[in-house]
Amino acid sequence: MMMVFLVLMIFGSKKVSSIDVLKYYSDKLVLEHYEEATGMVGLWESEKVVFQRSIKNKCAQLLEIGCGTGRISFGLSQLGYAKITATDFSKKMIIRAKKLNENYKTKIDFQKQDATALTFEGGQFGAVIFGFNGLMQIPGELNRRKAMEESYRVLIPGGYFIFTAHDRSLPKWKKFWAIERKKWREGKQDPKLLEFGDRFEETARGMLYIHVIEVDELRAELNQVGFAVEGDFLRSKIANESERTKKYSDECRFWICRKPI
Repeated sequence: MMMVFLVLMIFGSKKVSSIDVLKYYSDKLVLEHYEEATGMVGLWESEKVVFQRSIKNKCAQLLEIGCGTGRISFGLSQLGYAKITATDFSKKMIIRAKKLNENYKTKIDFQKQDATALTFEGGQFGAVIFGFNGLMQIPGELNRRKAMEESYRVLIPGGYFIFTAHDRSLPKWKKFWAIERKKWREGKQDPKLLEFGDRFEETARGMLYIHVIEVDELRAELNQVGFAVEGDFLRSKIANESERTKKYSDECRFWICRKPI
């Protein structure tokens, strides 16, 4: 009986996938949470600083990936950026963003797109933004690499790829990742996880997946894709965020990368 139980544990455990991610971001509670943040938070102070320092041309074609209900894109429009395409993997997020746009009355083009297989022509955008740690919510290293490659492909030479990610080396998480590493070394990790650095855990709004990566590891991957990394900065080092912003998000690292000319 014990052997049967072990077999069921090993072969009956479903690995986390994009279906799980889509399920989370299609849930009513999550949609409402993102819509609330769009209206109540808007752009983080750190986002304002990074975007305006990096993207000087406010008439450049901008692409936001993982736009949710439009928090960043609406904020960019309010800063004067005129040509924005905003995409998300969740059709329900896009529907909500379009509904909100009936009030914002911007010219943002909201589309459902897969970050790993964008339908846009190459060399089309002056900047690609993947905010709110969205890149690391794509399960699987190869899939995240595809998203980076797609972002590189659609950028013009000299264009910026700006995104945020959680940082596995932060001191507050040192003990957690030491325990996780021991589990992986002994083969006792959660069988649903794909690789070390994955988290797939219950939250108040459902099962949330995110991959937490080391700085050096991510820098190497970006370089392999072809990006020149111009800087990576903890959010707290860029700006002192409001308590409202901190309520909806936590510490992360900004990555400012450029497609070489």
